[in-house]
Amino acid sequence: MQAFFLPLGSGQRFAMFHPSQSAITRGLVVYVHPFAEEMNKSRRMAALQARAMASAGYTVLQLDLTGCGDSSGDFGDASWQDWVDDIVFACQWLRSKGDAPLWLWGLRAGCLLAAQAAQQLNETCNFLFWSPTPAGKPLVQQFLRLKAAGDLASGNAKAVMDGLRQQLAAGASVEIAGYVLSANLASGMELATLTPPTSAGRLEWLDVSTQAGAELSPASTKQLQTWQNAGVRVRSQVVEGPAFWQTSEIEEAPNLLIATLAALDQPAAAMVAQ
Repeated sequence: MQAFFLPLGSGQRFAMFHPSQSAITRGLVVYVHPFAEEMNKSRRMAALQARAMASAGYTVLQLDLTGCGDSSGDFGDASWQDWVDDIVFACQWLRSKGDAPLWLWGLRAGCLLAAQAAQQLNETCNFLFWSPTPAGKPLVQQFLRLKAAGDLASGNAKAVMDGLRQQLAAGASVEIAGYVLSANLASGMELATLTPPTSAGRLEWLDVSTQAGAELSPASTKQLQTWQNAGVRVRSQVVEGPAFWQTSEIEEAPNLLIATLAALDQPAAAMVAQ
């Protein structure tokens, strides 16, 4: 693994590059991390999976988006489009390393960003989604609730939520759990949906559940059908494991690591919507 900074515009993006450990590279994979604190909670799982992919013959690039992690810029100054542009740049940089099939691997909100970035690429992409979020609006709502959580007992939670909404609507930023959420970022995220790009190859959709034998949610099933109707070859499964992106302690989901490699190995002809 190589850690370095990629220059982009007037700043730089922290990157971790995992070259394929096989003589033949089976795919080029760009990892798109989730939103805010979910990114930090997921770092270990992302690193474990990236190393496993490299051992299996995939070349992987992990990138901290603008204002996130060790990349330049402030989180409060970043826009949704800034993040989309970062992903497009990452794909173009990784493409220069080989001609293997391109994969966009997203986690949670990262799936929304991956789908949107693919619209700006001049090539067919494959997708690996970990517990994708069908739309960005519920994520913004969930994030705002963190600010209102302390007022639940006093019954002021609704007033706090309304106040935050008014601030964002007026173009002001709000501070939540140590993150400054700008009106620009909030509006971009709220408009984001998991829409299939015009040119897509495969979609491997892996949800995570703490319950054995769990099935896809109706929302996930609906999204999968949308992608299939758009001509994308899709396959899905629910893997037993913790929701590591939101647990209080850093946790691993070994079953997800195994299932992901198996999904990438799945022959395209055998893929069906589930």
